[in-house]
Amino acid sequence: MFIERGIDRQKRSGSIEVIAGSMFSGKTEELIRRLKRAKIARLKVEIFKPAIDTRFSDTEVVSHDENSIMSTPVETSGNIILLAGDVDVIGIDEAQFFDNGLIEVSVSLANQGIRVIIAGLDMDFKGKPFGPIPGLMAVADSITKVHAICMRCGDVAQFSHRFSKADKLVLLGEKDEYEPLCRSCYTKATR
Repeated sequence: MFIERGIDRQKRSGSIEVIAGSMFSGKTEELIRRLKRAKIARLKVEIFKPAIDTRFSDTEVVSHDENSIMSTPVETSGNIILLAGDVDVIGIDEAQFFDNGLIEVSVSLANQGIRVIIAGLDMDFKGKPFGPIPGLMAVADSITKVHAICMRCGDVAQFSHRFSKADKLVLLGEKDEYEPLCRSCYTKATR
C-alpha cells in the first residue's frame, strides 16, 4: 500500500495516459508493458476491457504478439468506477468500444489519484475519430501515438482499412478483415 511506503494517494496526483493508433500498431503491447512495470513497482493494478471483445480471450487482454494480462470484462464505462476498488493504476484496452462516459470516468479516477492508462483506435475504418478516444486525448496528461507499417508500400501506417463491405461501425476482426495502410494507400483503397 502506498501509505506504508510514505506516499498517500490523497497527496499523489493521478493521470490519464492515452495510447492511440491504427490496428496492428502495438497499442495493446504498450499498454501491457506499462501495466507490468506498474506491477513490478508493487502498485495495485486493475485492467478492464469491453465485454464485446472476445477475439483472443474472454478474461485477458491479449496483444497480437500473444502477450497477455488478466482483465475484467465490463459492459459499460460506469462499471469501471464500480469495480475499480483500492487501486493505484487502471488499464483500459479497446477503449474505442466504450461509451463516451469513459471520459468522465477517467477524469474522476485521475482526480482520485489513480494513474489511468488507456489504449484504443483513434480512427474507425472510415478514417473518422472513433468513440471516446478523441475526448480522452483532449483530457489526457500524455498521449502516445503508435503506428503500424503499411501493408502495401511499407511506409508508416495510421489507417485501419477494412476489406469487407460491411458498413457497421463495430466489426471485430483481425488480419482477415483489416490491414494497416498509410494515407496514400488508404486513399487509393477507399476510392
